Amino acid sequence: MTHPIIRLVNRNLTISINPGFLIWQVVFPLIYIFIAGFAYTSLIDTVPFENKNLDYPSFLATGMIGFNIMNSTLVSGIIIWNDRRHGMFEQIMSGPFTRVHYILSNVITIGIVGMISATLIALVGFPIFFQSIDFNFITIPILIFAAITGSVLFGSIASIISTRLRSSEGFNVIINTVFLFFAFVSTAFYPASGAPPILAAAFYINPLTYLVDIIRAGIFGSITSFVLVEMGILVTLASILFVIATRQLTKLDF
Repeated sequence: MTHPIIRLVNRNLTISINPGFLIWQVVFPLIYIFIAGFAYTSLIDTVPFENKNLDYPSFLATGMIGFNIMNSTLVSGIIIWNDRRHGMFEQIMSGPFTRVHYILSNVITIGIVGMISATLIALVGFPIFFQSIDFNFITIPILIFAAITGSVLFGSIASIISTRLRSSEGFNVIINTVFLFFAFVSTAFYPASGAPPILAAAFYINPLTYLVDIIRAGIFGSITSFVLVEMGILVTLASILFVIATRQLTKLDF
């Protein structure tokens, strides 16, 4: 008999991954990479990253990998929100499932969705940044680390928001505002160097900055001591937020 967690993961993936989701995960980044990326080359010649100078489309395409990982983890909050709203949680608990099964299935789901999302955008963006790549034996482990850790971190944030709000309007406003801040106050779209000091400082209170920096370091072979520090920060934040999200889910009265 299939394990309860696997059954819940299958259920989560079935309701999360559909043609509309896949199109959104590919088309939206395509617009940024191939329209904004090349349009801004007239304004931005090269972008410094660690010990390299990248053309702007390459910088943006790799940033969109991290952006897509973050964006895909919204499914975690949406699943929990819909289960609360439509009474699905009570039905799940009436079967051979526990809250632990429910929580672990959500973690596995966002990890899988994050990996799928990262792979899709990497394939889409590869023709843009392939001339600058510098793969080595730790590149793939770095990218897998970034996809899983980033998925857990942002999935935990989405889960926390979904457990704290009851109105659909409040949920949509808060979660979109928070993720919009993460997207544009980060190094996903532009570097911190040259930005006003206050804005540059804000970049580094944003976990998406650490995520995209790690992804770029893996792709362009620029693993420095600072990148290792960013990896440590990302793991720490992901762990803390995961514990908070788990405690809220275990105590939540659905």
